[in-house]
Amino acid sequence: MAKVTIYHNPKCGTSRTVLAMIEEAGHTPEVIEYLKVGWSKAQLKQLFAAAGLTPREAMRANAPEAEPLLDPKTSDAKIIDAMVAHPILVNRPFVVAPKGVRLARPKERVLEIL
Repeated sequence: MAKVTIYHNPKCGTSRTVLAMIEEAGHTPEVIEYLKVGWSKAQLKQLFAAAGLTPREAMRANAPEAEPLLDPKTSDAKIIDAMVAHPILVNRPFVVAPKGVRLARPKERVLEIL
């Protein structure tokens, strides 16, 4: 079976549901708890590019740490710097599979790549 990776927050209901959907589809995913391990700038840039998203589109805008980043003039570089400093700013869950990368919001988006 092809390798599937989920960037997971176990406190998030959507993330838990997506993990269950991956497992129900017959995959045993690599589970990365990104709040524990954090992100690198290069990793985020690669993940967002593969998913076809800008850093702003991948940002969890309702997190308190997002407040200073909500100005539309805030650069992608500044958003990524903030995401590295505050991993909670990255929306979740991101899923990487041989068929592509998706931010699984809504959760059914994961089915496109399984």
